[in-house]
Amino acid sequence: MPDILSLGECMVEFFAEEPLAEAQKLQKAFAGDALNLLAAASRLGSSCGFLSRVGNDPFQPFLLNGWQSLGIDTSHVKRVAGRNGIYFISIYGQGEREFTYYRVGSAPSTMTPEDLDPDYIAQARVLHISGIAQAISESARATALAAARIANEKHVCVAYDPNLRSALWSVAEARAAAEELLPFVDIALPSGPEESERLFGCASAEETAKYLHGFGAYAVAVKLGEAGVYLSTQDGTRTVPAFAVPHVVDTTGAGDAFDGAFLHGLVENMPPLAAARLGVVMAGLKVRGRGAIASLPRKEEVEAALTAWN
Repeated sequence: MPDILSLGECMVEFFAEEPLAEAQKLQKAFAGDALNLLAAASRLGSSCGFLSRVGNDPFQPFLLNGWQSLGIDTSHVKRVAGRNGIYFISIYGQGEREFTYYRVGSAPSTMTPEDLDPDYIAQARVLHISGIAQAISESARATALAAARIANEKHVCVAYDPNLRSALWSVAEARAAAEELLPFVDIALPSGPEESERLFGCASAEETAKYLHGFGAYAVAVKLGEAGVYLSTQDGTRTVPAFAVPHVVDTTGAGDAFDGAFLHGLVENMPPLAAARLGVVMAGLKVRGRGAIASLPRKEEVEAALTAWN
């Protein structure tokens, strides 16, 4: 049975090297924060499972086969009538990226609490929940809360990345959803400083950690981009510097890569500081290539880089 479960959505991705209006070729892939995290953890050796829905459109085999090829258990991904979400990434100007989403009414947004199998959740070590899963629909938000409650009752660790997306809902709605879930959260994985200030009114990583500890989280890792990660646990606080690489190609999914590696480290009984160092190395190596999943480094690369960095 999987050690790490993640609840959320995954969409079909089409990438163009130029503005969509001019593009003649598109590259197909898939991504989504909840799935990206599992891909990173699985790459390092964790057993992982996805909690979601997948529509029966022509993309269904592509998605299921792709997830399974990453070593992710899809036995609790519910196959339903409907379509899967799609998004486009195009390049314009001086390497700037433009995102265009077609996700309203997608299969993952129709998730309901009845989709959840308490016995499956009970056998995991960690259940991860994404704020995006809460944002895509009211029923998905209810499913996320129900999953957290089940995990809490079964003594399964709950990890939460608020992952604020203003295009999906208002900051007030996002804050309310976060605050209803946070009493069940053991590990909080927010981003800062801008996201945490908008979502929680916390101007610094220190304030953010204190705020989240107040709900009961025993570990808080605030992702700060190039400034690294601020880690706060009962053993104290520490800023883990970012793992710098000579050339950054694409930062998409870097935070998810950190989350996946950090949770993998904790499942492997690493101290939180060691798990955070693993996470920043994973994220640093990931940004060398394009794509949230395609550019994830191999386990051997991460271990070698971590050893050299130490």
